[in-house]
Amino acid sequence: MTSDIEIGRGKRGRRAYSFDDIAVVPSRRTRDPEEVSVGWQIDAYHFDLPILAAPMDSVVSPATAVALGQAGGVGVLDLEGLWTRYEDPTPLLEEIASLDAARATARMQEIYAAPIQPELIRARLQEIRDAGVVVAGALSPQRTQEHWRTVVDAGVDLFLIRGTTVSAEHVSGRAEPLNLKRFIYELDVPVIVGGASTYTAALHLMRTGAAGVLVGFGGGAAHTTRVSLGIHAPMATAVADVAAARRDYLDESGGRYVHVIADGGVGRSGDLVKAVACGADAVMLGAALARASDAPGRGFHWGPEAHHPQLPRGERVEVGTVGTLDQILFGPGRTADGTLNLVGALRRAMATTGYSDLKEFQRIEVVVSPYQPF
Repeated sequence: MTSDIEIGRGKRGRRAYSFDDIAVVPSRRTRDPEEVSVGWQIDAYHFDLPILAAPMDSVVSPATAVALGQAGGVGVLDLEGLWTRYEDPTPLLEEIASLDAARATARMQEIYAAPIQPELIRARLQEIRDAGVVVAGALSPQRTQEHWRTVVDAGVDLFLIRGTTVSAEHVSGRAEPLNLKRFIYELDVPVIVGGASTYTAALHLMRTGAAGVLVGFGGGAAHTTRVSLGIHAPMATAVADVAAARRDYLDESGGRYVHVIADGGVGRSGDLVKAVACGADAVMLGAALARASDAPGRGFHWGPEAHHPQLPRGERVEVGTVGTLDQILFGPGRTADGTLNLVGALRRAMATTGYSDLKEFQRIEVVVSPYQPF
C-alpha cells in the first residue's frame, strides 16, 4: 500500500510526519519513573542522559560543555565557532545578543569572517578535558580536511562531522571531496556524521563506519532552509526511516549497531519523547538548551547557517530564557509548556506507557494525531 499523494498529474509525493503529527500510546502496564533508565552508550562511552548539546555558539561554550557533561550528557563544541576564532569571544556574544534584527545577519557575517586558530582548538578542547568529561567537537564537512588532525591530536573523544546535509558521496569538479569511509577508518575515535534524512542516505553513511548518524535537515528553530532552499524533512518520518536503515544495516554488517541521533525539531520535552519513540537513541538539542539563563546566547539562538558568507539559511532568533541548564534538564518545572525538566518528562512518559529503558521505548505504538498546541 502506497502513501503517495498526487501533487498533480506529473508529480506524486510521499506523506511525511513531524513530531507534532504523532503521539505515543499507553500500553497495558505502568512503571515507577524512578525505575526507568534513560542512559545510552556509544562506543566505549556511557551517558546517563540521551542528550547532546548542538555545536552552536548560542548553546555550547567550553563551560556549558563541561556542565552538561557533568550532568550526564554531551556538550559538543563548534570548532568553527567564536571560541576557536577569538581569544575571548564574550564581548562578541554580548554584541550578537544586542543586535537589531535588521542588522544581525550582516554583522554576524563580519564577526565570523575571522580565521579559525588551531591553537584555540587545542586550548578549548583541553579545557573540557581538564574537567574530566567526555570531549566532543564538531567540524563541517568543508573544514574537516583542514582541521581534523588538530582536533584528533588535541585528544577529542567523539568527533562529529555535522552539516546541513552530509552524504557519503559528495561530487565536486573543483576539489577532492572528503572520503568519509577512508577518513573514518584511519581515525582512532568514534565519528558521528550528519545530517541525513532518508533511508538511503543514512544507510550509505552507516557503511562508511560511522558510529552514529545525525538525523535532520532544516528543521531547527534557527533554520530558514525551507524558505531559502525549499528543502525540509519532517522529523518523525526522517527518524523512523533512518531507524529502519539502522535495523537493515545491523543485519547486513553482521551485528554492527549504528546510533541514531535526532538533530532538529526537538524543542520541547514531548518532542524528545517522540524522537525516541520513532527510533532515536539520543537527541541533539539546540533551542531547548539555548533557553538556559547560563547559555552563551543570552536568550538568542543561531547556528552556522545564519552567518554563511554567500547564502544564509538560518537566522538569529530570540528564544528567551526559562531557567538554568539544571532546571531545563531536571526541573522543577514551573510551566506546563515542555521547556523545563526534559529528563523528568521523558522518564514519566516511559513510565506511564510501561517501558523501562530507551531500547524498549523505541518499540512503543504511535498514532497519527495532528495537534498544534503552541
